[in-house]
This record gives sequence, C-alpha cells and structure tokens, in this order.
Amino acid sequence: MTLAAATELAAATNENLANISNTLIYSSMAVYTLAFFAYIAEWLLGSRSKVGRTAAALTPAKAKKAAAPAVTVKQGGSTAVLERPKVVVRATAGQRDVPDGPGAHGGDAQGDLYGRIAISLTVLAFLIEFGGVLTRALSVERAPWGNMYEFNITFSTVAVGVYLALLALRKNVRWLGLFLITTVLLDLGLAITVLYTASDQLVPALHSYWLYIHVSTAIFCGAVFYVGAVSTLLYLFKDSYENKLANGGTPGRFANSVLDRLPASASLDKFSYRVNAAVFPLWTFTIIAGAIWAGDAWGRYWGWDPKETWSFITWVAYACYLHARATAGWKGRKAAYLALIAFGCWLFNYYGVNIFVSGKHSYAGV
Repeated sequence: MTLAAATELAAATNENLANISNTLIYSSMAVYTLAFFAYIAEWLLGSRSKVGRTAAALTPAKAKKAAAPAVTVKQGGSTAVLERPKVVVRATAGQRDVPDGPGAHGGDAQGDLYGRIAISLTVLAFLIEFGGVLTRALSVERAPWGNMYEFNITFSTVAVGVYLALLALRKNVRWLGLFLITTVLLDLGLAITVLYTASDQLVPALHSYWLYIHVSTAIFCGAVFYVGAVSTLLYLFKDSYENKLANGGTPGRFANSVLDRLPASASLDKFSYRVNAAVFPLWTFTIIAGAIWAGDAWGRYWGWDPKETWSFITWVAYACYLHARATAGWKGRKAAYLALIAFGCWLFNYYGVNIFVSGKHSYAGV
C-alpha cells in the first residue's frame, strides 16, 4: 500500500469515527428524551397525598391551636384540660425547622418506579453521549475541546456525570433530574443546530498539554457551578413557598404538589453553598493554568483578553458570594442572588464571549 493510499485510508477512518460520534450524540438525545418523559411521569404520577410536610410544620401556632381540640381527661367526675405543646417552626440557627420533602416520586412505590426508570435511562444516555465525545476525540486524535460544539457536548456529559456521581454517593439529589435533563436536551439541541463544527485539527496555539489541564477543569467547574445554580434557583422558590405558609398564606395547587416535594429551603441553600465552595478552588486553579498556558503560547501571562477578563469577573463574583454566604447578615436570599449573578457571569464567559466578542481566544469560531 502506498503512502498516499494509507493517508487516504486514515482520513476515511477518521471521517467514519466522526460520523459515529454524530450518530451517538443523536442517539443519546433520543434516550435523554425518554428519560425526560420518565422524570415527568415521576412528578405527575407520584402520590400527592404524601406531601404536606412543609405546610404541617409551618402552619401558624394559633391556627393549629384553633383547629385541634384540646385533650381532655376525665378524673373522678371532673375534667382536666391539657394544652397541646407549642409547635416550633424555627431552629435555633434562624432556619426554619421543616423536614425535607418526600421527593419527586411523592413517597409512593409507583412514583419511585418511574424515578428509577428515569435514572436508568439517564445512565444509558450518559454512556452513549460519552461514547460520542470519545469517538469525536479519536477521529482527530486530540482532546475534544477545540470548538464550542465539542465544548458543549463534553459539558453536558460532565454535568450528567456529576449528577450520577452524587446519586452514587447516596446524596438526595433525585429532585435535580428533571431540571438537569431538560437543560441537557436544550444544550445538545443548540450544539447540533447552531454550534456544530465538522471534526478538524486544532490551530497551532492549542497544541499543548495545557489543553487537557486547563479546558478539562473549566468544563468540570462549569458543570458543578450549574448544579449549584439549579439548587440556588429552587431554593428561592422553596423559600418563598415556606414564607407564604409561615405567614398564613395559601399557595396554589402547583406549589403544594411540586415545591413541597423538594428538600427544605435550608437544605437546598446548604447544598448549593457546599458545591460552589467545593469547586471554587478548582476554578482558581483553572485561571492560573490558563495564565501559564498564555505565557507559553503568547509570551505573556495576562493581557485582559475578553475571555481572561470574564473568567476573572466570574472568580470575583463567586468569591463575593462565598464571602457573603459565610457572613451572618448575607445568608439566604441575598447570597442566593449573588450566586445566580456569578453563574450568569460564567454563562456569558462560556457563550457570550465566544460568540459576540473577538479576542485571542477566538481561534475556533464557535
């Protein structure tokens, strides 16, 4: 076989792997769609009769006293009236003392079955999508992070991987499944319709081992920040729901059947803080690694390129959130707003800078 023929064969093999990658990505979307409907079934068919824990815990004490008759005990012709104990609705730390909700399944066997089916389909879709990312990398024998399409498919894979890892660690995060899969489908839809780029070799500036270090940590940090942002957003809804109940209000049917199944607002707040705090040092390392790579590639460590600038802005925003969250006066909703602003900065750094702003990082288009 001649050298030209061998080169042509290698190119054809690479093209075949690229086509296999595309097929696997489309297949993963199909399975994710099935998982999406299974998560919907978990929420819709899970028992609503088993919810109401938040309402029971936050019902004002006067209402409880009026609604519940006194306990009477007859002794020797006389009647002794025993007052019911007061219901404590706030913990000593200032958080509401309410239990976590039963979960999307509503605490019954049928809802739990659909939830387990949804998780199984999520695992299958994750493996298929991972195969799509891997074959994309093998088609050009490099890391699959050379453009926005590759970044998107890798990001969604890692985000699902983080969710499944938390489940494997027996963390109560099944409530995250529906929200995660919905955004993953949107992310992949954007990737294959708007951001798709044919498999190709990298520009010279990206031929560095720092590509594996810097970009992989950026993707992982983004996936964890996303999980924290979803938890923060749900915390705001659940906190409003609990406030309304504590003030004697009556939430709608949707809030009672959906929000009451979520963990308590204090649990969501704690979860989002912990995941953001855990990944923040890695985001710091990501920026430092990028600066070192810039020194090797461009002869300077920092030049306030738009990508560098927004990475730093994101770092500052999350640093402000963590500092505010650790300060007693900024716990709760104020700190949650800062967390969402910080994630918004990350999103703009991810999409906006690459699409709308030109700079030294504009080497691969989208």
